Amino acid sequence: MADGFRLAVAQAPAELATAADRLDWLAQHLPDVSADLVLLPELFACGYNIADQVHRRAEPSDGPTTHAMAKLARAHGIALLYGYAERSDDLVFNSAMCLGPDGAQIGHHRKLAIPPGFERDHFSAGQGCTVFSYRGLRIGILICYDVEFPETVRHLATKGAQLVLVPTALGADWHWVAHSMIPTRAYENGVYLAYANSAGTENGMTYLGHSVIAAPNGVEAARAGADSEILLAHIDPDRVTAAQSRLPYLLDRRGLKLA
Repeated sequence: MADGFRLAVAQAPAELATAADRLDWLAQHLPDVSADLVLLPELFACGYNIADQVHRRAEPSDGPTTHAMAKLARAHGIALLYGYAERSDDLVFNSAMCLGPDGAQIGHHRKLAIPPGFERDHFSAGQGCTVFSYRGLRIGILICYDVEFPETVRHLATKGAQLVLVPTALGADWHWVAHSMIPTRAYENGVYLAYANSAGTENGMTYLGHSVIAAPNGVEAARAGADSEILLAHIDPDRVTAAQSRLPYLLDRRGLKLA
């Protein structure tokens, strides 16, 4: 039931060199995680700052990594949401997959906004974002730069999302995004927002860490530091209803006369 929904955010170490290393790390930690869903960072399955290797490590949505993740989900009876490089025909997308505890796909998203830098040399932009249901909770997915546009979270909130899950790969010089923008996105839409970053350094890129689960009132339900760790929080859909009733931004915006 959604009333007892337990969310884990896994701030994984960035220096895990191979896909096998990443799967091993997850397999070692899952037995200690008591949650309904575990959110992992952007491109967790293959690594983020790996330059041209991203094409070699890209897989179809039903590729070997998905099968390995599905096996872990079934073994531990837990849903997993992870970032991976998705190959589809001749294109590569920065994607996120959500697998249920039976290993079946329940959610998927292709990154909409490709930021300046190496990503624009390797990834195509996705299109659209959807809301799916899991254990009575309405959930949406965005990836990193997507959430920095107020329109994206607002779109998911108007589609009924109560929880927005965001894998990210946020560098150490973007403290304001993790600490100010993300809680604000939760507050201005009256939703839970979970933001899963990596920790440490990968091929010369240092990650901020500081993953967060923000409540619908903008208060942090859980916050990581700079090192690898796993956050836990309970998600209460009644708090979404209360927040959206107290500050009805989603309704009152319709009456704004902007032109």
